[in-house]
Amino acid sequence: QVQLVESGGGLVQPGESLRLSCAASGSIYSINGMGWYRQAPGKQRELVASITSSGNTNYVDSVKDRFTISRDNAKNTVYLQMNSLKPEDTAVYYCNVEGKLRTYRTFNSWGQGTQVIVSS
Repeated sequence: QVQLVESGGGLVQPGESLRLSCAASGSIYSINGMGWYRQAPGKQRELVASITSSGNTNYVDSVKDRFTISRDNAKNTVYLQMNSLKPEDTAVYYCNVEGKLRTYRTFNSWGQGTQVIVSS
């Protein structure tokens, strides 16, 4: 009932930037938390950044001062601006959105994932 469409991944060189987007659609009444996770080959999925409905943000230490999460509530979209990318940022990035449906039931949905490769 809630679909998430991600975009913006790709191949970049170290030091370059990328901007990921994730748009939610469907029978959405309200959205609470939005976040970005990543999973590198052979590693567990980790939370990269999150943002609450009031705009409070949280980042994993390894991306602080380089990544910025933001959201456009009118568009039900969350963004991840990634600057000064490093090879260790290479991973599949997933967005996660939680909220309420129009039936007032809660939902927690995941995007399909977008590949980010940082390599020279």
